[in-house]
Amino acid sequence: MRVNDTQSFGEALRRRRKELGYTQAFLSQFSGFSVSFISDLENGKETAELGKALYLASLLGLDCELKPRDSSW
Repeated sequence: MRVNDTQSFGEALRRRRKELGYTQAFLSQFSGFSVSFISDLENGKETAELGKALYLASLLGLDCELKPRDSSW
C-alpha cells in the first residue's frame, strides 16, 4: 500500500491491526499507548508523534520505507 498522507498511514495500521485480530484496547495494553492515541493515528490525525507511529507500525509487522519516486533505489 502506498502511503501519501496521514489518512492512508492510519488506514494501513487499522487494516493490519484487524488482520491480526487485535482490538485497539489490546494494542494499547501491549504498546503502552492510549486507545485515544491509537484511534487518532488510525483516523489520520496529522499531529501524531512520528516516533510512536513508526513504533506501532513495527509492532504490527509493517515496514516503512522511503525511496525517491523516480528511482529504483
